[in-house]
Amino acid sequence: MNEIIFFGSNLKPKLIKNKPEKITKPIQFKFENENEKQIKQIFSSYFGTIFLFKNGKAIEYLDEEDSKQNLQKIQIKENIQKVTVGLGNEAILTKEGNVLAKGIYINPKNSKEFINISSLIEDTNDRIIQDIVPGWDSIYLLTSNRNAYGIGLNYFGQFGFDSETLKETKKRILMMKNISKIFSGNTSKSVFLLNSNQELFVSGDNYHGQLGLGESRRKETKIQKLTKIQNIPKGKIIDIKCGYKHSIMLIEDENENQNPKRKLYSCGKYKFNGLGKDGDIYEFTEIKSSLFENNDILDFSVGHYHTLILTSNSKLFSFGGNYYGQLGNGDTNNQSIPIQIELPKLRFNENISNYHISCGAYRSFLYYSPSFSNLEEDLIKLFRRKEFCDISFKTKNGEIIEAHKLILKYRLNQNQNEKLEEIISNKSIKESNQIFEMIYSNNSIINPKLYSEIKEIINSNEKIEETMKRIYLNENENEKDFIIERKEKQYKFPKLILIMRSELYRGMFLSVTEDKSNKVTDYSELSNKSFQIFEYWIYSNQIKEEIQITQEIIDEIKIGIDYFQLNQTNPNLFDLLIKKFINQN
Repeated sequence: MNEIIFFGSNLKPKLIKNKPEKITKPIQFKFENENEKQIKQIFSSYFGTIFLFKNGKAIEYLDEEDSKQNLQKIQIKENIQKVTVGLGNEAILTKEGNVLAKGIYINPKNSKEFINISSLIEDTNDRIIQDIVPGWDSIYLLTSNRNAYGIGLNYFGQFGFDSETLKETKKRILMMKNISKIFSGNTSKSVFLLNSNQELFVSGDNYHGQLGLGESRRKETKIQKLTKIQNIPKGKIIDIKCGYKHSIMLIEDENENQNPKRKLYSCGKYKFNGLGKDGDIYEFTEIKSSLFENNDILDFSVGHYHTLILTSNSKLFSFGGNYYGQLGNGDTNNQSIPIQIELPKLRFNENISNYHISCGAYRSFLYYSPSFSNLEEDLIKLFRRKEFCDISFKTKNGEIIEAHKLILKYRLNQNQNEKLEEIISNKSIKESNQIFEMIYSNNSIINPKLYSEIKEIINSNEKIEETMKRIYLNENENEKDFIIERKEKQYKFPKLILIMRSELYRGMFLSVTEDKSNKVTDYSELSNKSFQIFEYWIYSNQIKEEIQITQEIIDEIKIGIDYFQLNQTNPNLFDLLIKKFINQN
């Protein structure tokens, strides 16, 4: 289930044989054993490109003189969670929280050998790595304790230390504590650190004003102390990606009612047009374009001088330097403002939110990468996102609690279901909500008389997190399981979990962006019908006899099966759909 679109530099390393060094229009990129691989991430720099697959394995294309050595598997025993590539380094984050890295500044004795750099952090309690971020000649580490470390070259003070006294470090140097995110780029000599209060600190190369510190500080070519940016756009900082002379920031405007709008801002040097507008800019300024002003920004990526933007209406835009055709518009002319790229037909364009873009120094990728979230993450989404909740009630202090009937129902079933339902059925809506609140949150602030009626039931309830953890870990042997087969293994999931996942699936149905008005009168009606088929299948492993299957339903459910990686389920819903469709026609 691969889909990779490629354009730009096809030189050092040569990614596609029998193609020119400059590929100016998007073309398909394929692996030899395509069916065996599902792309999770692509990371490219000057001299290397790494493809990470869902199974935790990775291959890399290297700039080797011997073309036979160009393609190599990364020989790591642990499963790989994330890969990064800088100018002279590579770093790999494993699912165990270790970071393996190689490069001339990391391991001078053998630059092609991976070493465990997380184990070199002096504080043994701070060695579990949560994220890795590449710089031009540096690697940044974010630990589970929210501490930011740096390793490699500090020639521009990018670690927050004077470059005269600390030119480079082979050890892990602590940069700042209480950090939630680190931002940089594989062609950048600067770094941005974001703390939990949404305060943004910067250090490193500011020769082109790419740190966003403003006109008054643009003459300071090196910022060698982590410095807070005073004037940043209002809203929540989602991401920052850095090129050689420019930086791009993604902000979510929290003032936009229920649907916050994502906007892009840029700063830095105008040369090669990497800002999406004309002229040098020394503070982050919004990139405005009529091409995507009414659509949300799903993803963006930054190369040495160019930028790509993917929007919710399935459009891809680019601007900046274009010497190798990395803008994908068919020529090699630089573009100062965003232009739309004409793409080949995408196989999975109904679910564009599962596409990602990745810029190397002078090349570009668009690739299909479904969300491989685990069940625990899905539950968190259900707990925290209002659109996945279907009941709400107010606490004594006026706080609104959003809940999920399915979870409430489960807790009721676990705790003298019939008795409690009988009590609730005779209560007012207000009293029922008080009972739900107590069941959901273990809040004992309730009418004493009402509490006395149900105290035995309430006192037997666990906290919701503990309940879900017990369900998730399958500690109850009597819980009915739903079997999902994956080639060599079988996984047992409680049906409740899959039912809750189906709620996410319903939400995905309703957010599909492709206009199908020419096929059906009411798209939401089709989505709900598809969801009902999916939900019934979860409960019973079959499809209701009276259900009429249409091609639209098949197409829609196929999206969901791909999205949740359920194509190996037993029995296979998609096979059942096809069989029933053939029989009906």
